[in-house]
Amino acid sequence: MRVTIKGKVSSGLGHGRRFMQLPWIRKYVRRRLGFDPYPGTLNLCLPSNEEIFLLLKKNCGMRILARGNFASGRFYKALIAGKIHGAIVRPEVSGYPENLLEVLAPINLREKLRLKDGD
Repeated sequence: MRVTIKGKVSSGLGHGRRFMQLPWIRKYVRRRLGFDPYPGTLNLCLPSNEEIFLLLKKNCGMRILARGNFASGRFYKALIAGKIHGAIVRPEVSGYPENLLEVLAPINLREKLRLKDGD
């Protein structure tokens, strides 16, 4: 299934950076998604009525089991800007914003795509 997602870039709290630097997560991403993740994620805020959230809830994605201080979550393969293979990360944390997507890739997406908050 192919879905186009558009949202606004926003700064995060740095949790994605810490998560992507964990050796077991990097190994998981290399094995399951085929790339070594850049140590950080690109945060996208979507309109709260976005249908993508319903699709993500229906699609199982790739399960990440909780480990240490980190909660479980799911990865969903993604093609970013039509050319960069990456993934969406959805932590399964109570209170996690429903309209927030975290995008990971093998490169710094902000730099490569020349993005800043609000884009």
